[in-house]
Amino acid sequence: SVHGAARLNALGEGSMCDSRSVRLTESVFFNQKSCQTGEVAMAEVAVQSRSSRDAAVQTDQSAVPDVQQGACVDDSGVLAFLRRVEEVVIKELNKNVTSRAFDGFDVNWTDQNRTVLCLHTLSYPEAQDQHLQVTGVSWNATGSVVACSYGRLNDGDWSTEKSYVCTWNLDRRRLDPQRPDLVVDAPSSVMCLAFHPSQPSLIAAGLFSGETVVWDTSKPEDPLMWRTGMTDDTHTDPVYQVHWLPDAKHGNHVQLLSASTDGKILVWREERDGRLMVAEGFALVAQQIPRSAQLRKLVWGEAAVGVTSLSFSHFDPHVFVVGVEGGFSLKCSTAADTPAPCRTGGSVPLRAPAELAFSPHSGPVYSVSCSPFHRNLFLSCGTDGQVHLSSMLQTQPLISLQLSTKYLFCVRWSPVRPLVFAVASGEGDVHLFDFEKSSQKPAVSIKQAVDECPVYCLEFNTKQTQLLAAGDAAGTVKVWQLSSDFTEQRPREMNHLEQLASELTD
Repeated sequence: SVHGAARLNALGEGSMCDSRSVRLTESVFFNQKSCQTGEVAMAEVAVQSRSSRDAAVQTDQSAVPDVQQGACVDDSGVLAFLRRVEEVVIKELNKNVTSRAFDGFDVNWTDQNRTVLCLHTLSYPEAQDQHLQVTGVSWNATGSVVACSYGRLNDGDWSTEKSYVCTWNLDRRRLDPQRPDLVVDAPSSVMCLAFHPSQPSLIAAGLFSGETVVWDTSKPEDPLMWRTGMTDDTHTDPVYQVHWLPDAKHGNHVQLLSASTDGKILVWREERDGRLMVAEGFALVAQQIPRSAQLRKLVWGEAAVGVTSLSFSHFDPHVFVVGVEGGFSLKCSTAADTPAPCRTGGSVPLRAPAELAFSPHSGPVYSVSCSPFHRNLFLSCGTDGQVHLSSMLQTQPLISLQLSTKYLFCVRWSPVRPLVFAVASGEGDVHLFDFEKSSQKPAVSIKQAVDECPVYCLEFNTKQTQLLAAGDAAGTVKVWQLSSDFTEQRPREMNHLEQLASELTD
């Protein structure tokens, strides 16, 4: 060691010594004499490891076999075979051209399965701490944002209970399922909501207080755009449905429709001062339901026509179906010109829109849905646990399905499969039906919530058709991914739907 020290001193004093040799000698010396320089030696080893990785790559490249070697093709044999079978093959191909055996058949190359996966479980802890429930869900115009409304369907306070509307962008890379992208405070329980059909940031909501509001989610600091306020035109009961309606007078504009258990259906237009003003209105009253279609005595008085749900036809912009507290589904028209009985207050005269009453459920109807593929078919469900498939051409249901001993809260047709629909149950399940497979039992039943916690609402995504959102009484929204079995239309499925409607209405 003394000799090594002397050598080091000599190297340090010599001006012509190779600096690389000095660093190498220092490393060796201090490696032996001091544990602190061990890290330096390890760093040099790490640098050397790069060359070993290079060698590994070189080894992989050299190890790649030459697949071309040894390949031998008997060209003359293949040619002789093709000439021998040519006449037979051409004959069979010509037969196939004229065959009708596969008319209407469409090849589906994807694997068919009925797996339904939960992609996201979304919630707002502050709303859950208040024991608020998810009362509505809606997808925006791009299909990337889902919104939910918080309130109460089992009880509520007219004015004191604060509530929320929350949105999540599912395309966001760092999605936090318990931290919404936007939280809008509402002064009353929010009973329903609906995104604008073409403007992705606009969302309308109906409140327990009877008020209707519109928010712009692109302005998180001050999202409120329009509101009805509390006027003589405002609903006097909770608003259970809002719907964006094309404006017949202005092709590029839409108006907002609201429906309430006070029996009124109102169409609103926006004003510059941030107010929504009534453009026209309708009222459902017991004495104006067509008597020939009254299939039982209306024992609840005007409560029998309190509107709980509404769905517009996809084929006629004037036709819509409403569900009412008395158990009826009613076919209505915005083109109706019959005056409704005069009611106190209100800035516009109300018209009576009901044209036909259908065979009732044995309790309030909570949801109706018009088929996007057939102009006459619609679904309804309610507190009797039944789903009715009905035609607007007859009063009796085509099919009645007893799905639950508890309430059914929501039913929706698939936007892409004519024979598929979904139902939300009071037992915590989401049932997916496929009439192509069975008209009596669900194709799949998904357990959304534990302990029979009711599922109150659900919506298919019309843009990303594999997604279905459902909200429950525990304050949770689950986004389900549907398999291709529920999203790809089958060969002759439309024919099956037409046959289902025509055979049962004869």
